[in-house]
Amino acid sequence: MTALLEMKQKLKNFYGQYEGYLVPVLKFLLAFGYFWWIRVTLGMMERLANPFVIIITALLCAILPINAIMWVGFLFILGHCYAVGIEVAAFAAVLVLLMAILGLRFGGKSNLVFPIVPLGMACRLSALTPIGCGLLGTPVAAVPMECSVIFYYLLTFIKEQETLLESEDMEIQRVLKLLMDGLIKNQDMWMSLITFAGVLLLVYLIRTRSFDYAWRVAIFVGALAYLLMMLAGGLFLGMDVEMVFLAVSAVVSTLLGFVLEFFAFGGDYTRTEHLEYEDDDYFYYVKAVPKVSISTSKRNIKKINGVSQKTEELPELPGREKLPPRQPSPNAPVDFEKKLEESLKDL
Repeated sequence: MTALLEMKQKLKNFYGQYEGYLVPVLKFLLAFGYFWWIRVTLGMMERLANPFVIIITALLCAILPINAIMWVGFLFILGHCYAVGIEVAAFAAVLVLLMAILGLRFGGKSNLVFPIVPLGMACRLSALTPIGCGLLGTPVAAVPMECSVIFYYLLTFIKEQETLLESEDMEIQRVLKLLMDGLIKNQDMWMSLITFAGVLLLVYLIRTRSFDYAWRVAIFVGALAYLLMMLAGGLFLGMDVEMVFLAVSAVVSTLLGFVLEFFAFGGDYTRTEHLEYEDDDYFYYVKAVPKVSISTSKRNIKKINGVSQKTEELPELPGREKLPPRQPSPNAPVDFEKKLEESLKDL
């Protein structure tokens, strides 16, 4: 545990020191992953599907505000839909307008969830998104999350019906009706919307409670609720549910949720303190949970190039006689110049 805490502290120090470089890199990776997912899912327009265009656009999003990833993603989606048909592009534009209004009104900083949701669903870790939003966000994050789920199923449906939508025999009314039915009658989408919203609210409700280990309990309960709600929805709607896939996804999402809790919260419940105090109007009952922290050791190595010659005085030993000062030998040569200088000094 000590090694993990030291690693966490080193990562925090490293991030604080190089934050100006790491944030653009993380934004670039998120934008590149989101745009590449759009390319793989749709990819009808060759110019927008060019990897060079995706890399350049992701680099631009790395220096722009974080919401630019969502807006540029909308442009990519509309461009690919236009390659299928102008009716499909118009239908997608209406959805983009509605979701943009909802995002600006309710989302705010939670709009970062919009590109993360389809990536999590594409990686078969659907439970991780609502659990993470419940741990780090507020119930308001459900708005961009639900909008992103709708777009995920819309793009998947367009890809499946690409041949039919590109047919010249299809009239505008039939195209619009096909797209509306693809969303309204999509039972998987509705089950995912209900499950995601329920898990997010449940995790947020448990995480904000004051009992010990609330974050870990919220993660475990959220993963279990996701598994049970998906199974119950599949049985109720008569759909085929992959039990093994759901179980593996819930377990992996739980483990990643614990990792997220370790880096984002990391409270030490063994040193919890309950405080009580009052003023003229209120009584206050406070529960203080200190953060787990450890000081990292820093080693300073000094290089000494020269050798210092320093004589140490030996302490006098008991019983040791002190020798008298050494007298000059009578046969030694006399320095007359030195004696003359001493005589002149006396004068």
